[in-house]
Amino acid sequence: MDLTRRAETALRDASRLHASGRGKLLFRTVHHPAAQELKEQGLSFETFDHLYDVAPDFASLYQQIAGLVTDTALALPVTYVVPGSVTTGEETARLILKVADERGIPTRIIPCADFVSPVLAAVKVAASTGYDVRDALSLHQLDTVDANGYPASSRLSTDRPLILFQVYDRDIASMAKLALMRDYPEDWQVALVHAAGTGEETVRWIQLHRLDREATDHLSSLYVPALPPELRPRDFSALTGIMARLRAADGCPWDREQTHESLKRYLVEEIYEVIDAIDSDDPEGLCEELGDALLQSVFHAQLAAEEGVFTIDDVVNGITTKLIRRHPHVFGDVDAADSAAVLVNWEKIKREEKADLSAVRRKSALDGVPVSMPALVRATEISRKAVKVGFDWPDLAGVMAKVSEELAELRAEVQRTTIDREAAGREIADLLFTLVQVARHLELDAEDLLRAMLKRFESRFRAMEGFVDAEGKVLSDCSQEELEGLWQRAKREENSGGSSH
Repeated sequence: MDLTRRAETALRDASRLHASGRGKLLFRTVHHPAAQELKEQGLSFETFDHLYDVAPDFASLYQQIAGLVTDTALALPVTYVVPGSVTTGEETARLILKVADERGIPTRIIPCADFVSPVLAAVKVAASTGYDVRDALSLHQLDTVDANGYPASSRLSTDRPLILFQVYDRDIASMAKLALMRDYPEDWQVALVHAAGTGEETVRWIQLHRLDREATDHLSSLYVPALPPELRPRDFSALTGIMARLRAADGCPWDREQTHESLKRYLVEEIYEVIDAIDSDDPEGLCEELGDALLQSVFHAQLAAEEGVFTIDDVVNGITTKLIRRHPHVFGDVDAADSAAVLVNWEKIKREEKADLSAVRRKSALDGVPVSMPALVRATEISRKAVKVGFDWPDLAGVMAKVSEELAELRAEVQRTTIDREAAGREIADLLFTLVQVARHLELDAEDLLRAMLKRFESRFRAMEGFVDAEGKVLSDCSQEELEGLWQRAKREENSGGSSH
């Protein structure tokens, strides 16, 4: 048992006050070798072990302990004792200090040995290398955010050792294993340390995937060695670091020559490749294409950083702030029963955000639709903006009547003895725009519809080429009647889901 002289004196004085009824000596738990030894030495104290069996969870248990300790301290001097150090991984102590400060109760911390040093000594590692200490119960928060949108628990740093405490049963060990295996190889050697720094200390080196097959209890900690550079997972900072290196004076000549203007076409290409991967139901391809698209964002942010305009951190901060602000039903106290209510809130918040911009930069309800958008997408967005000010047909029947009107005007233009190509082109454009409105009224996306149609056309056309190739011919050898027959055959085989060849 490692006690400082100051701690031992404080414990014996508190024990005498406790025995006389003039104070309280409270142990969080007696289930620790040091507590058992003090009990055998005759110290008089009380514990909170009876609360562990009835508390619904640790969070409420710790809150209850903090309340009881501070309530007692209002009437009597209280000495509260925890295993290890008050300042290392001890949630009850943190809560007690917080509540005591709020209630004006004076406090004093008497430091003692924490569990970290004994764990490092047990695995024969020097603390000078640096380490990360985590509550195993917190690992499930690695991918979550708090009410303010900040990470509930920062990501693990695999470049330094990790010490986990609270690995007290198989369920927690299993949860910790799964969380760790996102960043560490499943066969990574880890040390399960029991009762570090006591006469009952044991160390078992195991492969990570076996963690939940080993016996653990409230005295169990896990030591996870740092990963070598070649095994560390690549995170976002690695990407931004590589981009900065490529743009450095001794970096890549091609990357150094690029500008926002020169990169525009690559950004568009990558986005379309993402869409192709989605349309092809190709998860691996989608992962790769999203990476390529992400690179474009990082590239533009690096250029802006070099110009002193903004950084990638500004980009991330801007979008996270916007997401939090536009989701008050998640991060605030606004109710949204369904997705329709979410969209109503979203549009309301957007209008409020754009109010000042509208007065300064925007003069039309149609402003804000990029001219570089694909025409069908832009047509949809422009019509949606027009609808917001009431410029729309009352129902689908009205749109269909307009389709008939535009088709008749186009027919009239192309039936003239001398066709005015410019006028015919305008009528075609009017018809296309009206068809976009049909899709909008049906809650369909015109761009997606045309892309799907082109995919069908390409599939059928390639099938036709296959039919004639099997006969030693090419499509240009076929008559119009033969081509129509081939087309109908391709449609039939597509619908049947197979081919006769």
